[in-house]
Amino acid sequence: MSKMSCDKKMNHEYFMKEALKEAKKAYLKNETPIGAVAVFEDKIIARAHNLRESKQDSTMHAELQLIKKACAKLGTWRLEDVTIYVTLEPCVMCAGAMIQARVKKVIYGAKNDRFGVHQGAIRLFDVDFNHKVEVEGGLLEEECSHLLSSFFKQLRNNS
Repeated sequence: MSKMSCDKKMNHEYFMKEALKEAKKAYLKNETPIGAVAVFEDKIIARAHNLRESKQDSTMHAELQLIKKACAKLGTWRLEDVTIYVTLEPCVMCAGAMIQARVKKVIYGAKNDRFGVHQGAIRLFDVDFNHKVEVEGGLLEEECSHLLSSFFKQLRNNS
């Protein structure tokens, strides 16, 4: 692997680890542990994690909060040069928001067989909209999946 591609891979892993930190914050709040960061010009400009339970709001997914924060930070609704790192494959609501915000790229960790829209339930990112989001999955998949599995195992044990 060339130095450039190795550095790029290390950057991707660094940013996903930052998204995992956000997911762990959600875990500690008894929220489904999903975290995300938005990256612009190799810098994190926004961070978010799931808050659906604590806010009792079905739209409080990490990605939606992240998009709002990134738009505020950049002063525009167009996130054409922003990459989103998220620990779980996006759902239809979040993918739709990414497409509408013109996000450049999304990189996710764990697959979401039931609700995911890249490899999971449907292939929304493959639809020919006026904007195409680049998508990569499986980055630090094991760590992302383990955090989710641990959370749901703990939920089952406590009920």
